[in-house]
Amino acid sequence: MRSGSADDGHTAVSGPVEVSRDLLERTRPASRLFWWAAGGSAALLALGVIGFVIRLGDGIEKTDPWGYYAALVAFLLTTAQAAPMVAIAPRLAKAHWRRPISRAAEIFGVVGVLNLILFIPLVWVLPDLGDGRRSLWFFGEVRSMPAHMPHIVTTISMTALAVVGCALLWVSSLPDLASIRDNSGGRRRRIFAKLANGWHGTSRQWFTQYHRLGILGAFYFMMLVFTHFAFSVEFGMSLVPGWIDALFPATHAANSLQAGVATVLVVMFLLRRFCGFGDYIELDQFWGLGKLLFALSLLWFWFWFSSFIILWYGKKPNEEAVLDLMMVGPYMPAFVTAFVLNFVAPLFMMVWNPVRKSIWGPTLVATGVLIGTLFDRIRIYVSAYTVAGAEDKHEMHLPLPPANLPDLADVLLWVGALGGVALVYLMSTRVIPVINIWEQKEALLYKIHKPFHRTEVLVLGKKD
Repeated sequence: MRSGSADDGHTAVSGPVEVSRDLLERTRPASRLFWWAAGGSAALLALGVIGFVIRLGDGIEKTDPWGYYAALVAFLLTTAQAAPMVAIAPRLAKAHWRRPISRAAEIFGVVGVLNLILFIPLVWVLPDLGDGRRSLWFFGEVRSMPAHMPHIVTTISMTALAVVGCALLWVSSLPDLASIRDNSGGRRRRIFAKLANGWHGTSRQWFTQYHRLGILGAFYFMMLVFTHFAFSVEFGMSLVPGWIDALFPATHAANSLQAGVATVLVVMFLLRRFCGFGDYIELDQFWGLGKLLFALSLLWFWFWFSSFIILWYGKKPNEEAVLDLMMVGPYMPAFVTAFVLNFVAPLFMMVWNPVRKSIWGPTLVATGVLIGTLFDRIRIYVSAYTVAGAEDKHEMHLPLPPANLPDLADVLLWVGALGGVALVYLMSTRVIPVINIWEQKEALLYKIHKPFHRTEVLVLGKKD
């Protein structure tokens, strides 16, 4: 029941018993590489704490020093917290190719807790509505609304997104947690018995499982869109005098789908190359996500151009000032980098089938998309926090301030936060298998080899 693997030295497994045994064995031992990676991530996180202490020394009265911090929170919201959509959307479409990578995407739901912690200081930095700052729907001072309404709404949405992400991961992992419980002893068995929450695989439990995953997936998508809407408006657009763009919140959310796919693609490559999961994460997964990444890269251009053309042809002084600030002024290098890596490079690379239908091609493009998203968030939020202290809250006057370059605290914060994401992800895999065991076993029930002329073909069935 075993056959040789292609490139990682492991043996391919077939059959429910072999799949379960193989994946359970991988959750127990931790290699030296794992602990080196965890230790390095913890060290980077410690540097981030130092950077945060330095940043706190600048106080919260001025917004300028916190621009890169806001861009960091927006970057994690756009990338890591959008990654679970790679499991949610193909699952609703009943796609079989996503089964080996669905858990790897869902684990990013735990990263939402880390980003929620990082978000808390921004609540104190964001000016309230009492100083004439624009809000989501109003200009000027609004006495009928609480002064901290933007802070309250966005905090609730960020919290709900993190909670739903963790709930989605837990519900999806119940059968696997029960498998670990049944194959463990002593204290480990007691711990996983509590985590499995009485799962025994009855028909009723499976029926409830599928419906819970569908409901939680729908709620996560809704909360992801709403959180992008609230955060991008209140912590970005409303801080820039004269910037009025009804499409920007939708653009922010749509960009997160592209960045989420790119995040999972990079993680897939790392799991295949360094963690020995080449038997499960194969070409089909890279090919499937590569096609999605190509389509979402085209969507990136559509959303950007739809906003750009309104500002370009409007030619109002405020609109010209916004274009000068975001695209052709001090942050033009960041915009050009984002435009090339998020649209031009995917367009001219992924249009070729040999590149799209490969392992290295989608991974390379995904890495570029993540870098482009980083620069895109920097040019939006750093520029917004640079002009947020303008005396006139409704008009932006030229000349614009020069680009706000990162200092030591900003570099340490970014490095520490990314290290924290890696640490949270790595430690989560010590509890929850990074490859979904029960979905792998279920996939075998839908596979059958049938003779076709002089060869044999694999036929895949659908659940419904």
